[in-house]
Amino acid sequence: PYVAEGVAIVGNAAEFDIEQVKASLAEAENKVKAAMGDARRIEWRSVIEYPTETLISEARCADLIVIESGRSAGDMYRTADVGAAILGAGRPFLVVPAAVKSLTADHVMIGWKDTREARRAVQDALPFLHEAKRVTVLEICEKEQVETARHHVDDVVRYLARHRIKAEGRVELIQTSGSRADQIIKWADDEDTDLLVTGAYGHSRLNEWIFGGMTRDLLATSPICCLMSH
Repeated sequence: PYVAEGVAIVGNAAEFDIEQVKASLAEAENKVKAAMGDARRIEWRSVIEYPTETLISEARCADLIVIESGRSAGDMYRTADVGAAILGAGRPFLVVPAAVKSLTADHVMIGWKDTREARRAVQDALPFLHEAKRVTVLEICEKEQVETARHHVDDVVRYLARHRIKAEGRVELIQTSGSRADQIIKWADDEDTDLLVTGAYGHSRLNEWIFGGMTRDLLATSPICCLMSH
């Protein structure tokens, strides 16, 4: 029998499942190459392995990883755990909701918090920011933190200006109802935002899982594409 993590799987069933996976991979390869056009600029790699670990390993040759949000991470054999991949890959992730069919990135919003992860995300997002027609730097904070937040946001706006990117800064008070992610999503939706740039997992992933956190909430609920860096 085939054995995985101490669990025996009936041989014929496993062989049939693997053949299905191979067929799905071949179909996906054809779709990607047809969509991308010039085959000389495309390198297709496919393996039958644990998705999360494979994605992290292959990230060494990528500038940006594009991945769909909202997929269940319950089946480690079929679905990559987006959170674990973000933590382990060392590359920025463009997380795309299933309903999004294209990305123009005319208005890019930076969800700012003065953390290492947010600074990394802004740097990684520079190619998108250069192409955007509008860039907004938004920090949500408590009332007593407004002055400090404005200073941080102004610094980011000046940093972007040195890269010839015109940006506007905004500071909003945190609302008593809903999460910060809910507030950012609502603001972004009201302002016709195409792409949200944030740091990922400024707190530990376990801490976010227990107490809640913006990265977890954005991955689960954002209808807007998110560029995330850890």
